[in-house]
Amino acid sequence: MDLNKLSEDALARINAADSLEALDQIRVDYLGKKGELTSLLKTLGKLPAEERKAAGQDINNAKRELQQALEARKGALEAEKLNARLASEKVDVTLPGRGQQAGGLHPVTRTMARIESLFSRLGFTVEQGPEIEDDFHNFEALNIPSHHPARAMHDTFYFDSNTLLRTHTSPVQVRHMEKNQPPLRIIAPGRVYRCDSDLTHTPMFHQVEGLLVDENVSFA
Repeated sequence: MDLNKLSEDALARINAADSLEALDQIRVDYLGKKGELTSLLKTLGKLPAEERKAAGQDINNAKRELQQALEARKGALEAEKLNARLASEKVDVTLPGRGQQAGGLHPVTRTMARIESLFSRLGFTVEQGPEIEDDFHNFEALNIPSHHPARAMHDTFYFDSNTLLRTHTSPVQVRHMEKNQPPLRIIAPGRVYRCDSDLTHTPMFHQVEGLLVDENVSFA
C-alpha cells in the first residue's frame, strides 16, 4: 500500500469532516485496532531487516501527522459547535422579564410522592381512607382489645365513644379488604393523629402502610 497516498486520503477526509462523529470514524478507520495504519505496522515483520526500521519510522511519522491533524480538526469543530450554541442561546434583551416562582413542595410532600411512585412501579395501588374513623375500623377489626392502652383518652383523639381521629392508616387496609378479594397489593399513605406532643413527637404525623395478600409472596 502506498503510504503517501494513504496519508493524503486520510488528511483530505479529516479536513472535510463536518462533525465530531465523522471525525471519530476517520480516527477508527486509520488509527483504530483494525485501522489501515495499524495494519501497516503489523506487516513490518514481513519486511527484510534492512528495510524494517525505515518503514517503521515512515509509518509512525504518518501516524503522528494524522493524530495532529485529528486534534486540530477536533478543536475547530468544537469551537464551531460552541459558537453555534452561543448564537442560538443569545439573550433577546427586548423580551419581558420572567417572574420567579415562589415557594416549593414541602419535604414531607416530596417524600410521600416518591414513596407512592416507587410502590406504583412495583404494582401497588395507592388507597386513601377517612381521617375521622369509627372504633371498629381503627381498633376492633385489627384485634385491638377494649383494654388496650392505645384506646385510652390520653393516646387517642375521640369525638365520642365511637368516633375518633385515626391513629394509623391500618383502617384503610380493613376497608379495602371489605370490598376486594385477594390478590391485594396496596399502600395506604396519609395523616394520622395521636395525643402525643414533645420534642420528638407531634399530634399529627404522616404514615405509610403496605398490604400484600397473595400466594407465594415474601419479604424477599
